Amino acid sequence: MTDAEKLKMVKAMTGETDEGILSTYLSIAGDKVCRKAYPYDPDARLVPYRYGFVQVEIAVYLLNKRGAEGQTAHSENGISRSYEDGDVPPTLLRDIVPFASVMGG
Repeated sequence: MTDAEKLKMVKAMTGETDEGILSTYLSIAGDKVCRKAYPYDPDARLVPYRYGFVQVEIAVYLLNKRGAEGQTAHSENGISRSYEDGDVPPTLLRDIVPFASVMGG
């Protein structure tokens, strides 16, 4: 999936039209995917193709949570909100299989 396709998906799912904001959240989401997928390689920056949809889901989650960071519970007019985690919920990261390799010397 190309970056343009990811951008289009996040735009459609959130209603956000500012491409700078969308790109920023996709970058943040990509970093979170790479840190989970490559826990021992701090220089990994390319999101593997198979995790493109996960990157989009995380970006949408973060965008939708804007303004309510750190919220653990909220009730108003019969609507209740709570967040699983202060960051990206583990349920969004569960499909990412960490990669590690052994380097010979």
